[in-house]
Amino acid sequence: MHVDVMTTPQPLRRIGDLAQRTQAAHFSGMLFTETGRTAYLNAAVAAQAAPGLELSTGVAVAFPRSPFVTAAAAWELQEATGGNFRLGLGTQVRTHVVRRYGAEFERPGPRLRDYVQAVKACFAAFRTGTLDHHGDFYSLDFITPQWSPGPIDAPDPKVDIAAVNPWMLRMAGEVADGIHVHPLGEPGYITRHVLPNRAEGAEKSGRSASDVAVIVPVMTIVGDTDEERDRERELVRASMSFYGSTPNYAFIWDEAGFEGTTARIREKQKAGDYAGMAAQITDEHIAMFATESTWDELADALITKYGGVAERVVLYNALADPDRFERYGEVAQRITGASLSG
Repeated sequence: MHVDVMTTPQPLRRIGDLAQRTQAAHFSGMLFTETGRTAYLNAAVAAQAAPGLELSTGVAVAFPRSPFVTAAAAWELQEATGGNFRLGLGTQVRTHVVRRYGAEFERPGPRLRDYVQAVKACFAAFRTGTLDHHGDFYSLDFITPQWSPGPIDAPDPKVDIAAVNPWMLRMAGEVADGIHVHPLGEPGYITRHVLPNRAEGAEKSGRSASDVAVIVPVMTIVGDTDEERDRERELVRASMSFYGSTPNYAFIWDEAGFEGTTARIREKQKAGDYAGMAAQITDEHIAMFATESTWDELADALITKYGGVAERVVLYNALADPDRFERYGEVAQRITGASLSG
């Protein structure tokens, strides 16, 4: 089990130092989310600053970029990292895609399926010089040597997608190389939905389920004193209320025994009551959806919780307090070491 650190993209002048610190702290890699800044530029700087560090987008927004543009960026990053780049893609939500990016969003699941296949067709074209993809949303069939990056001395980048509902999980199992589980994806949800749907999709494409990595972001509450853990618990509570406000994720709460959580959060959200949103996340929610422990026990707690179901875990809040970053790195080193010895 590999352990990555999650980060939002930073100003480019800062990312090289952060990448070097991440590598020195013995994390497997860095996963770049995409918000106001692009994940790809951060990954490019990190690739130059910390050779050998595994880098991934987790996740980059797909639809505002053409599949060819995305494929070309991933290709260059795969070359720059010596084969240590994973392309993580997601749909985002309609409001962002249509009103912020000015792109189309109709039938996002099938559109993303076609997008992934188009990206992989571009990878093949970079090696062969022949581009031939004709799907329901994207049709690509023109490439010349002048407009191709050409072959690289590394395998094609892995293409992972963010998936929550059963259809998307099956689609990921069929056409992608990995699944980015939602931050609310506790082990029960993974067992009920992620693993069986991944297997069904993989079987459809004649692959093994193990060919499709499960990548899980984990929220942690760690400290050797009650004061430390109390402070982190409130940060996690706020993060969970943010993610839990999305209607499409309501079933995750409901199936875990917390019916109506999303509706209650949204009621507070519409009133602009952010403290009230967080208050809808009880300590019982947190006990199920986060991992709480002392520093000495955190590695074992994460192995017990996610070993056997996740190929990669991503520490969601390792960078929340820079003074604790190296301690999280020690935990990551213990987890990867245990995985290798096992």
